[in-house]
Amino acid sequence: MRLFLRSEIETVALGEVLGRNLSPGDLILLFGELGAGKTTLVRGIARGVGFRGRVSSPTFALAHVYRGNPLTLHHLDLYRLKDGETEELGLDELLADPRGAVVVEWPEAVRWPKKRIEVRLSHV
Repeated sequence: MRLFLRSEIETVALGEVLGRNLSPGDLILLFGELGAGKTTLVRGIARGVGFRGRVSSPTFALAHVYRGNPLTLHHLDLYRLKDGETEELGLDELLADPRGAVVVEWPEAVRWPKKRIEVRLSHV
């Protein structure tokens, strides 16, 4: 499916739809260049799972947790990681969280399970 989003508002709205439809164990991988809207989409996903606080990129922290209702959203940003540096993140535990879903910006450094949603964002 290909969508053309014309604004930040539309990107957040799409994220909210995604978030409302997530189930525990779901994994969303976000691909796109800097500034393509990955964190903006995550802001909407977090709203969709019921989180009402501030959403920001975890570029330096690597991970943020957004506790919503009914789901907890684990937001990872692997931009600064190199191959082999992801083992300490506890990805298996995050994916096994019975109340959680995972969304990852810059997922290229990891080999992911086949069951996932891939979103590719680009400037047009």
